[in-house]
Amino acid sequence: MRFLILMLATAGLIAAQNGEALYKQMCAGCHEGGADRAPSRQALAAMTADRVLAALESGPMISVTSRRTSAERRAIAEFVTGKKLGALELKPSPQAMCPVGPARALASAPVWTGWGQGVLNSHFQSQPGFTAVEVPRLKVKWAFGFPGELQVFGQVTINGDRLYLGSASGMVYSLDARTGCIHWTFQAGSWVRSAINLGMRDSGGNSLLTAYFGDGQANMYAIDAATGQLLWKTKVDNYPVARVTGSPTLYRNVLYVPVASGEEGAGAAPDYECCKFRGSVVALRAQDGSQIWKTFMIDEPKPTKKNKQGTQLWGPSGAPIWSSPAIDEKRNTIYVTTGDNYSDPATRTSDAFVALDMASGKILWTRQMTAGDSYNVACRMPDTTNCPSVDGPDLDFSSSPILVDLPGGKRALVAGQKSGVVHAIDPDNQGEVIWQTRIGTGGSMGGVQWGSAADANNVYVALSDIGRVRLTYSQNTDADPKKGGGMFALRLSDGKQVWHAAPGVCGGRPRCSPAQSGAVSAMPGIAFSGSVDGHIRAYSMTDGKIVWDFDTEREYTTVDGVPGKGGSLDGAGPAIGLGMVFVNSGYPTAGGTPGNVLLAFSVDGK
Repeated sequence: MRFLILMLATAGLIAAQNGEALYKQMCAGCHEGGADRAPSRQALAAMTADRVLAALESGPMISVTSRRTSAERRAIAEFVTGKKLGALELKPSPQAMCPVGPARALASAPVWTGWGQGVLNSHFQSQPGFTAVEVPRLKVKWAFGFPGELQVFGQVTINGDRLYLGSASGMVYSLDARTGCIHWTFQAGSWVRSAINLGMRDSGGNSLLTAYFGDGQANMYAIDAATGQLLWKTKVDNYPVARVTGSPTLYRNVLYVPVASGEEGAGAAPDYECCKFRGSVVALRAQDGSQIWKTFMIDEPKPTKKNKQGTQLWGPSGAPIWSSPAIDEKRNTIYVTTGDNYSDPATRTSDAFVALDMASGKILWTRQMTAGDSYNVACRMPDTTNCPSVDGPDLDFSSSPILVDLPGGKRALVAGQKSGVVHAIDPDNQGEVIWQTRIGTGGSMGGVQWGSAADANNVYVALSDIGRVRLTYSQNTDADPKKGGGMFALRLSDGKQVWHAAPGVCGGRPRCSPAQSGAVSAMPGIAFSGSVDGHIRAYSMTDGKIVWDFDTEREYTTVDGVPGKGGSLDGAGPAIGLGMVFVNSGYPTAGGTPGNVLLAFSVDGK
C-alpha cells in the first residue's frame, strides 16, 4: 500500500513538473511577456482548470497545443491555476431560476437586438423608456454573477421582459429583465462573444421567436427563444482556429455571419506554418442553417518561403472580420470592415471597408484604409521569427461600419479604426472618402476598438489608446494608468469635432487605465461609454459633460447567489431599453481588472 501511495504521489509530481515545463516552453513568453490580449499569469491563476483547458483544447490556444497530448494539456491547465480539473459547477442553483408560471408570448419586435441595434449598426436606442433628464438617477437594480468567469463580454439582447446573452464559458442565458432570474440556459461548444440576434422563424405553420448566435469554434446556432431548445447548429468554417466574434446580422430570413480567427496569436510560434486562415462572410438560411454562399476576403494561401528555423510559411492570410455586418436595403448590399493580414504578402482587402452583393456574396468594391499591414503576435515577442517583413502596424478594424444619412440625400459608412482615425466613405460611389478625422495616436490596442454610436447629427466615438509600462525588474508590462481614453462627438456631415471630453483619472487604483476601448451606446440626449478604469459614464450629447458616473469595480450581492465583483469595462457596450441600462463588468485583457457581473440599472433602482 505504501508503495502504491508513493507511486501515485510520484506520478502527481511528474505531472505537475511536466505542466510547469510545458508552460514555460509554450506559454510564458506571451502570458508573462506582456503580449497584447494574453491574460497575465495572475489572471490565469484565478481561473478554473476547466476554463484554461477549454482554451487549450477548443479555444484561442488550440493551434499552439494541438500537437500535445491530452495529458500534457491537462497538466498545463492544472499547473497555471493550481486547481484540479472538474471543480466548477456551471449549472445554476434552483434558487436562481425564475418561478414556473403560465407561458407568456414573447415580443416579435425586440427592444435591443444584435450588436448594432438594427441592421444599420447605429448602437442607438430611440425608445429607452426613460429620459436624458432622468439619467443622473440611475442606480443598480440587480446584479447577476457568472460562475468562474473573469470577464463578461456578451452583448445583451432585450426582448419583451427577457434578456439574452452568452458567456466566456459558452453558457447562454435567458434572464428576466426585471429581476435577473434565469428562464433557461444553453451550453454552446465554446465561448459566446457574439451578440444574440432574434427573429421570427416558421415552425410547422407557426411563427417561432428564434435566437441566433455564433461561438469560438465557428459554430452558428439557432435556439428556441422561449425554451432554449436547440433547433439547428452549423459549422461556418472548418479552419482549426476559426471563430465567430462579430455578431451575425439577420435580414429577411438570412443570417450574414462574419468569420475571424485566433491565428494571429498562433503564428507567434516559430515552428508554426504561419498562416493559412482567410476571413469570410457566410450567408445562412435562418430556417435551417443551410449555406447560401460564402465569400473569402483573400485568395487561397500558397507556400511563400521558409523561416530561419526551416518552417514553411504561407500567404496571403488573415483579413478576418471581427465585427457585425451592416445592411444596405437600398442597394441590396452588405458592408463589413476587415482586419490585418497575418503573413506576407499583404492584400488590398485587409484593413478595409468591403461591399458584397447580398444575393450572391460577390465583392462589389473595397476601400482600404491602411495598406501593407501584415502582422502577427511574433512581431511583439522576443523571438520574431514569424513576424512578417513589414511588421504591422496592426491597425485593423474591429469596429462595425455604421450606415448613416447625410444632408442633401447623401449617405455615408462610418467606422473608427485602431489607427486612431475615424473614416466616412460614400457607399454610393465605390467607397470614395468623404472625410477622415484623427482623434488619437492609435496602435495595436489603440485608436477606436469596439465601435461607436450615431444619431441623426453626430457619431459618438470613444478612444482607447491604451498605454503599456514596463514593470520593474521584469519583462512584463501593465496598463499605463496615465495614458488613453477620451470621448468625442464628430459631425456626420464633415467630421468636424463638436466636443471632446477628457478621460477619467485612475489615481492609485491597480491594473487601471483610462482607456475607453468598449463600444459606445446612445439614446436621445445621452451617449454611454465604459472605461478600463471600471467606470460607466453618461455624456450629454449637447456639450460632452458627464451627467452620470458609476464605478462598477466593487463587490455585489447577486440575484443568483454567485459571488460577484465588477472590474474593467471593455468589449460590448451597454444595452438600453425597458427603462433600464444593462452593463457588463469585468475584462482583464490588456491590463484591466477581472470581474464577473452583469449590472442592471434603472431610475432610482426601481
